[in-house]
Amino acid sequence: MYSNDQLPSHTRHRSFSVPGRAQENGLGKARVVFRVTARNENQNIGIYYDAMHVTLYYHDQSMGETSLLFPFFQEPKNTTVVDGVLSGATLTVNNELWMQFQADLGRGVVIFRLEVTSNIRFKVSTWDSKRHKMHANCEVGVGSDGSILASYVDKRCPVYFT
Repeated sequence: MYSNDQLPSHTRHRSFSVPGRAQENGLGKARVVFRVTARNENQNIGIYYDAMHVTLYYHDQSMGETSLLFPFFQEPKNTTVVDGVLSGATLTVNNELWMQFQADLGRGVVIFRLEVTSNIRFKVSTWDSKRHKMHANCEVGVGSDGSILASYVDKRCPVYFT
């Protein structure tokens, strides 16, 4: 078990959009663009991240996934920006899911869940911890224009470890 000073402080989503969302036959051109930040507010603890893996869920169905970033080390008191795009082969949207998406857009709000995972290790001075699987689950709402709703910008994402 870790104290709060030993954990990455938080993950937040900064931007999220679904360009081309209003196209009637947008399925073939579907694209999701996102930016999240990982903030390490710890005073003396650095974090080694393996490559990050991102999965996008809509109505609890996986819509796509991709790997992001090469492994990196995050210094204490540091923020790392993670940008990504899901499209083409990394985005798997069937016709039924696209129809649900269009219907939700018509109501003005579409809710997605972006799951970010990575194996991480903590570094304190010369000591490195064992690897832990980090999961950040970010719920994000998109308006009828396909852009993130203001109430979801900078929203803190729950983080847990397995």
